[in-house]
Amino acid sequence: MRLLPYAALAIAFPGMAFAADPHSYAQPDVVKVTHLDLALKVDFAKRELAGDATLKLDWKDAGAKALVLDTRDLKIAHVDAIDASGKATPLTYTLAARDKELGSKLTIAAPAHPASVRITYTTVPAASGLQWLTPEQTADKKQPFMFSQSESIHARSWVPLQDSPAIRFTYDAHVTAPKDVRVVMSAINDAKHPLDGDFKFDQPHPIPSYLLAIAAGDIAVKETGPRSAVYAEPSVVGKAAHEFEDTEKLIATTEQLYGPYAWGRYDILVLPPSFPFGGMENPNMTFATPTVLVGDKSLVSLVSHELAHSWSGNLVTSAAWRDIWLNEGFTTYVQGRITEAVYGKALADEEALLSARELEKTIGDMPANTQKLTPDPRGVGADDSLSSVAYDKGSWFLRTLEQRFGRETFDAYLKGYFAHFAFQSIDTDTMFAYLKANLLDKYPGKMSEAEARAWIWQPGIPKDAPLPTSPRFDSIDQQRTAFLAGKLDAAKIDAKGWNTQEWMYFLDRLPDVAPLDKIKAIDAAWHLTGTPNAEIGMRWYAHAIAAGDKDVWTAAAEHMTRIGRLYLTTPVYRAFARTPEGLAYAKQAYAKAKAGYHPMTQQAVESILAGKSKKK
Repeated sequence: MRLLPYAALAIAFPGMAFAADPHSYAQPDVVKVTHLDLALKVDFAKRELAGDATLKLDWKDAGAKALVLDTRDLKIAHVDAIDASGKATPLTYTLAARDKELGSKLTIAAPAHPASVRITYTTVPAASGLQWLTPEQTADKKQPFMFSQSESIHARSWVPLQDSPAIRFTYDAHVTAPKDVRVVMSAINDAKHPLDGDFKFDQPHPIPSYLLAIAAGDIAVKETGPRSAVYAEPSVVGKAAHEFEDTEKLIATTEQLYGPYAWGRYDILVLPPSFPFGGMENPNMTFATPTVLVGDKSLVSLVSHELAHSWSGNLVTSAAWRDIWLNEGFTTYVQGRITEAVYGKALADEEALLSARELEKTIGDMPANTQKLTPDPRGVGADDSLSSVAYDKGSWFLRTLEQRFGRETFDAYLKGYFAHFAFQSIDTDTMFAYLKANLLDKYPGKMSEAEARAWIWQPGIPKDAPLPTSPRFDSIDQQRTAFLAGKLDAAKIDAKGWNTQEWMYFLDRLPDVAPLDKIKAIDAAWHLTGTPNAEIGMRWYAHAIAAGDKDVWTAAAEHMTRIGRLYLTTPVYRAFARTPEGLAYAKQAYAKAKAGYHPMTQQAVESILAGKSKKK
């Protein structure tokens, strides 16, 4: 097993102890999983994974009597202790009643402290971390498709394990599937592997459970560089390879900034449209939405973001979901630096302004505690920990540090941070201690400890938070204002050369309920209804529906049916749900679209349609 760069650091700085994870039953202070050996069969007909998980254990408490694991809706067949020779000895176990969020605690009696425990099990068709698609729900409509989404705490729905970001383990897997189906995982994948139904994987670096990933289907491959490739359905792979042809350049750029890429290969799997997120940073194999394939690379910052996770998130991981800004805030900052280096400062500044302006608009409506980068414990679900505060306030804080200390100094600091905590899970207190010693105290007079603490542990955005400037956005602001005041015709708006981000900015800053005649004029001039660009479409349909333009309803329903990405779908449902007639129409659209949605998307949409969603 060959360890890649940073491996020695993982040994030099062993994992730390943290408070109990409220989203996990695991007891890592008693016993810790260090390695996972998976043997699974993919059964599309039954919509299940079946096999066993063998967990290598490091017992911490000499008096411990049991191993406690996280599961959700798994059907456990039996549990065995495995000795050094491979001999299996049955163990007794108890599967507790199911908690709605946490699933069922699996308690395995193991007073003899076996070195390994094997759980034989099957998943259920409705496993929250898996989606099974019929051929009709795929792009090519030839073969079924299956993919996982383990973040935040959904790995437990397809593997029994200690499902907490504080616990890291290596893994290997042997997966069988029907012939002509390709299986990929969050490990090194062989682009030339024969489609013989027999796949083996090895992840030699310790990862948290939410980065455990698997997919299987009619998947073709195109290389994009010496250590990168695009995986997608055959009809999509060419378009995806063109869109992501700069991947090697992005990797090399990030290495120059923050140190060597630790994972060997960086491949991208473009999933069917039902994938509920923009991207998922699974090590070695980013899962990506097809909504970024717009033909002009204008949304390729998604790749910059998921690639950046290879340093912030995958290499240095937040130890608890309330500290998720350590993943997402750092990653969003690094994403901006990659985008600037490869695509120019203007685009990076536009993207930073887009997120900052939206956060300024919405943060005041949030409860004070959720405005903090590290909120006080508040009893929310793990999935609810992800918010624009973690991404956008977190990256804004790091941009502020860069401005105060200078780019050269801050780059050296961040590079050292990634190296120092490589392959560890840390909390905000640990991060702050390192920040204080290696930046605040080392360069006095640049930022006080009180200022830094306010960014992290106080609500809101500091009044002196710096923002980049964008002449293009300034011009758009002027034109929007003139158009809304009746001083500029829609056809005279200078939008012919606008990129996706500029259209997003124009639409984001329209009134929440714009006059119907203004909406009609924009569409007549610029034909936004029916746009294939989902970022523009989501914003456009939400505004048009709010304005009362029923002419867009059919196209909006097509958008909602075609796209399963939460961020691009739920705002349109919310717009419909604000009126009784719109709500009835949205329910009809959802009835047709539901089968193609991921369980997470189904849950979010049903909450909106039931009037339970608090988001605007």
